[in-house]
Amino acid sequence: MTETASAARPFSHLHIFLAPGHEKNERKTWAVIWLCSTMMVAEIVGGLLFGSIALVADGMHMSTHAGALLLAALAYTYARKHADDPRFTFGTGKLGDLAGFTSAIILAMIALLIGYESISRVFTPVRIHFAVAIPIACLGLVVNLASAWLLSGDDHHGHGHGHGHDHGHGHNHGHEGHGDGHAEHHDEAHSIATGAGIVVLEVFEDGVPPRFRLRRESSSPMDARGASIETVRPDGTTQQFTFADRGNYLESIEEIPEPHAFTAHVRLDDQDHTVVFEEHEHAHASTQRDNNMRAALIHVVADAAVSVLVIVGLLLARLFGWLWMDPLAGMIGACVIASWSFGLIRDTGAILLDMNPDQRMTDKMRQAIENDGDVLVDLHLWRLGPGHLGAIVAISTSQPRGLAYYRSKLARFRSLSHLTIEVEQE
Repeated sequence: MTETASAARPFSHLHIFLAPGHEKNERKTWAVIWLCSTMMVAEIVGGLLFGSIALVADGMHMSTHAGALLLAALAYTYARKHADDPRFTFGTGKLGDLAGFTSAIILAMIALLIGYESISRVFTPVRIHFAVAIPIACLGLVVNLASAWLLSGDDHHGHGHGHGHDHGHGHNHGHEGHGDGHAEHHDEAHSIATGAGIVVLEVFEDGVPPRFRLRRESSSPMDARGASIETVRPDGTTQQFTFADRGNYLESIEEIPEPHAFTAHVRLDDQDHTVVFEEHEHAHASTQRDNNMRAALIHVVADAAVSVLVIVGLLLARLFGWLWMDPLAGMIGACVIASWSFGLIRDTGAILLDMNPDQRMTDKMRQAIENDGDVLVDLHLWRLGPGHLGAIVAISTSQPRGLAYYRSKLARFRSLSHLTIEVEQE
């Protein structure tokens, strides 16, 4: 027997899963393209005229990241213009990951080319005009650092915001979207005003079982004998917590069971305080990453690293006559580029293949469903775009529970921007 969702609700809804600051990142990318393209021409021409393979290699890599930036800019523009195109079943949020994957492939190919040319120059060295080559390489480094500064900013890694929708699909599915998509995990903390100053109460679970922690903002010591907490959950269940002194803070001896949604009655120095905790699960930080901007940054930062190697190689070759230092700098630069491209290929490829982006979140979703005796028959979790996750959940239950019950169970998972639930009655 399958739980039925209302088929009378409208089927049509938006699937816009773009990163916050999408248009701003698009404008920044176009600005850096012009800057890098100018420097690219100067480095390649200068390297050919004055005989530095490392300088040519730096210019060639500058051309690749100028091309990668163009690819990123076009991806931003296309994703924005077609964000509400119904042909894209889950929106255009993954277009940036596709552009990042393509950019990483180009990076890997250029790394191979630079490595080959550098090895060739070890056996067939050419004369280098240091007086001109070194200033051009320094100018290239300045351009790379300026480009990295323009692209990095403080908003391209922002949090996603879910686009909520709740509607029926056929006779056995319910859809629900919610959440602001915050992908970073922060232990929930509350400030309590006491006669002796502010006390911070938090749930700490960074790699350890969750426990309460109490500490004074003034860092003054606290007496564990005067602290206790009683939690009251929505179903009326209560639990007592006692504390042990850990030096700079007090920590509850008892662990806090899931979920962390309850009212905490806090006893401190013969005073009573009430604190309400609401459970919000946040996905792994990688789910919020804008891989389109990340690819552009990788090109720029890797090119800056190569520029440093070029300058060092040219200076050593000029001072000590070590002409082999110039091609060596090219080979090291090729290795740097290859390592960055491998990481980008690995991460974007996983997204394009819809690999599970957060196993910890999957486990917690399973726990949330099954802690009342239900069985999670099937669960699919994948990334829709920066800060946005999609999930398909199939549940088997012997209880008379509908879609609304399970939507409320999963409401704390704020990164779920598109959720499909199927309930089968045993």
